[in-house]
Amino acid sequence: MPKLMVIIGSTRPGRAGLPIGDWFADRARAHGDFDVDVADLAEIGLPLLDEPHHPRLRQYVHQHTREWSARVESADAFVIVTPEYNYGYPAAVKNALDHLAREWAYAPVGFVSYGGIAAGTRAVQQLKQVVTTLRMIPVFESVNIPFHAQHIADGTFTPPPGTDDAAKAMLGELAKVEAGSRSLRADTRITLT
Repeated sequence: MPKLMVIIGSTRPGRAGLPIGDWFADRARAHGDFDVDVADLAEIGLPLLDEPHHPRLRQYVHQHTREWSARVESADAFVIVTPEYNYGYPAAVKNALDHLAREWAYAPVGFVSYGGIAAGTRAVQQLKQVVTTLRMIPVFESVNIPFHAQHIADGTFTPPPGTDDAAKAMLGELAKVEAGSRSLRADTRITLT
């Protein structure tokens, strides 16, 4: 079964990303097309770009980068759970993406975004520019949660109407694109290493 990595992008104390990410990971497990790995960037704690060599060379000198590389390379698809900060996405997400290069290639990626009235969609539009440069394949379907704070109580996210359907649609599309891009990803792992 392919592995889906759910990346929780917010690292703030008291963040909404953790309950939203946990909710989505539960939906992904229930969907049944993926083994699910939750990568919480707050727990992983990658330092800011501390490798001396360009990531395309894969000459990592730090153990934390080697571990992140192996974990990302073991995944077949990704979902980035991101807030919108000042019309953009968190620095921790950019740092996690930029730590690596070839490990992301030809993997499908979906987005769960949250925020105010725009529901994090401006952050997702910026992220799409970054992930396509890394040769990732963003799917059209997404989960966008407006006014997310009113749906979190006692550390649990209760999705508003339509959100479960959006998650199901995105997971279905991720499964299709993962199956279709599997040979590209396998070839890339051979040719780019």
